[in-house]
Amino acid sequence: MNSILIIGAGRSASACINYVLDKAREHNWFVTVADADPKLAEAKVAGHPNGRGTWLDVLKVNDRRDLIGRADVVVSLLPAHLHLEVAHDCIKLKKHLITASYVSQEMYRLGDDARDRELIFMGEMGLDPGIDHMSAMRQIARIKEQGGKVTAFRSYTGGLIAPESDDNPWSYKFTWNPRNVVLSGQGTAQYLENGKFKFIPYNRLFEEYRTIHVPGMGDYEAYANRDSLLYRDVYGLAGIPNILRGTLRTAGFCDAWNALVKIGLTDGGYPIVDSGKLTYHELMEGYLSPDDNAGSVKDRIAKLIGEEPNSVVMSKLEWLGLFRKKKIRVPNATPALILENLLLEKWKLKANDKDMIIMQHEFEYELKGKKKEVVTTLVMKGEDAHNTAMSKLVGLPMGIFVKLVMEGKITSTGVNIPVMPEVYEPVLDELEQFGVVFAEHEKA
Repeated sequence: MNSILIIGAGRSASACINYVLDKAREHNWFVTVADADPKLAEAKVAGHPNGRGTWLDVLKVNDRRDLIGRADVVVSLLPAHLHLEVAHDCIKLKKHLITASYVSQEMYRLGDDARDRELIFMGEMGLDPGIDHMSAMRQIARIKEQGGKVTAFRSYTGGLIAPESDDNPWSYKFTWNPRNVVLSGQGTAQYLENGKFKFIPYNRLFEEYRTIHVPGMGDYEAYANRDSLLYRDVYGLAGIPNILRGTLRTAGFCDAWNALVKIGLTDGGYPIVDSGKLTYHELMEGYLSPDDNAGSVKDRIAKLIGEEPNSVVMSKLEWLGLFRKKKIRVPNATPALILENLLLEKWKLKANDKDMIIMQHEFEYELKGKKKEVVTTLVMKGEDAHNTAMSKLVGLPMGIFVKLVMEGKITSTGVNIPVMPEVYEPVLDELEQFGVVFAEHEKA
């Protein structure tokens, strides 16, 4: 094998591309980076002798299959809903496939076809999902090797802004797909607590957050992920009475985001006719009852969401510009798209801003009749708006896994996620060379 195709050159691609190009020079591999923006793809390759950037409209079937057909290993950094088209091509053309996205049921159904063709299809090979799986599995395996029984597992991850670059009231800026941020949490979160199933529908999700202490960093808010129960069997934790996966945000974020949910601004289900001609002020007024005419739009929105007009939450909404008489200028857009476009302007990373990733696992277990608890914590900051911690922690695991596949060191065929030792041990070991180290402390 000597040819690698990376499809997508967006926000989280840089670290993966740089790593794979570096290894390509060492092993005489060739790397093609394909994107709908060929200049972006060429910029990411940056004239490397073992790589090239090229154009690809992934929806053009023949062009897509032509590039896939020339590769041995395909890395898809496309939006999750486009992976399946690439996966079908990889099955047909007998190519290995690696993605960072959650593995859908449709993707899992390709498992038998992939195994029959001795193909490696690895999903969830990024940060969250990805490093979270691998670091959790390593710790769970260590506990079990000692004879321990895990009774609780809670895992939290946040793509945040570093304190030194925190200069807005929301204490948040975009470091990954803005669309996913706006739509995050939709559906019903499910987890286990003291052996009982717990369900939090979207309309309550950002009200029912918990406070998590991160050693050396302080307190953060965490809201539950939708998928906690999916990983009991995958992690070898069948029968565990407590399991929760959550997302971290800076203190005060959840209450303010909950206000946007209450208003209806995170709804991506319907277009607003002539939205481009409306002002944000008119949009806000559109959410108010026609019978409620007393006071300003801001005061009435405050009443609608149960806030005082001068509250901290209302000041954050006002800072976004939601009450300004400024045109939206996004035609026939859903509320979620209008919000996304507004936040792209307000939450943009400045050139020298540093992002920050926090990942924390909590393990409670019984060992020789005693109850124990261990907490493992990863904190990593980016260098600037281009070299982000998010890009590094999404891209590096994928790059390392590409190398392992190219070297013939992976034997697990079919559709998988990185929960087997042959994957997580070498990947985590090499990640430590890049500063991806979990601090561990045992609670009394």
